[in-house]
Amino acid sequence: MAETETPRIAGCFGRWKKEGTDEAVAAVMALVDAVRSSKADTMSRLQAEIKAAAEELKCLDSEPYGALSAACDMFVRYVRRGGAVAVADDQPAQFPALKRRLVSRATRFGDICRGARGTIATLCQDFLLDGCTVLVHGHSPPVLDALRLAGTSGKRLLVLCTEGRPDGAGLRLAGELAAAGVPARVLLDSAVAYSMAQVDVVLVGADLVTETGGVVGAVGTYQVALVARAMGKPVYVAAESYKFARLYPLGQKDIEQGGGRDVGFGDVPVPAGVDVEAPARDYTQSKYLELLITDLGVLQPAAVGDVLLQLSM
Repeated sequence: MAETETPRIAGCFGRWKKEGTDEAVAAVMALVDAVRSSKADTMSRLQAEIKAAAEELKCLDSEPYGALSAACDMFVRYVRRGGAVAVADDQPAQFPALKRRLVSRATRFGDICRGARGTIATLCQDFLLDGCTVLVHGHSPPVLDALRLAGTSGKRLLVLCTEGRPDGAGLRLAGELAAAGVPARVLLDSAVAYSMAQVDVVLVGADLVTETGGVVGAVGTYQVALVARAMGKPVYVAAESYKFARLYPLGQKDIEQGGGRDVGFGDVPVPAGVDVEAPARDYTQSKYLELLITDLGVLQPAAVGDVLLQLSM
């Protein structure tokens, strides 16, 4: 990508974010704009521009390889799928038609990303039955949308929101649910096992969905899933397909955490000489998850690898 293109792609990304768009979707829409406005005259140059634009946007990710980076990688794979890049540059007569095809695919991917949460919220309704108690962890927009939709549909739910220390993610989610008329109760993070017996469904979001079908999510998701499995409660993950990523974490220490987080303990100070470990994310293996509820449909965790493989063909 030319040097003059970098501020343009970043500016487009910034404009989408100012409109309240999730940063991963904002990155996708900026890439769609880059494809449409490209002045490249060969397919190889156009593909190189797309790849460079994606790499520029990945530098703006708020997390170490977070949803924005995963969405950019997915975009590149999606628009390349179908063999357009196999056409040699010595066939310029075919380039306009190929570019139109690529622009169409890019636009389609952008539409999928923008509509993902609505699709997921609708699909979640089959698992949020009237009168059930739902345990949620973290602050996930797809989960919030699904619970709001259930409430507006007349379903009587009780939502248990883990507090989500240290940033109070669950407290914020509970407040938003209450404002939407969905009964919510804040649960101490340490009381998940204590309350699991009354839970019918566990519904969590994800920062990333790994190729093995496991999820990287808000720290504590793993222990919630462990308790749920031990007590025979299903764990469903509501996640956008653009969060599917070619990652193979083998354990918790394989998850990049970024910078440290400030953690307070109220009136109790941290003793001198004592360090505090405050990871932001953890990894939950697919064997602890019942189903993934995505904009591509309701999937078995093992299907994620197939989706990523298809996009790479």
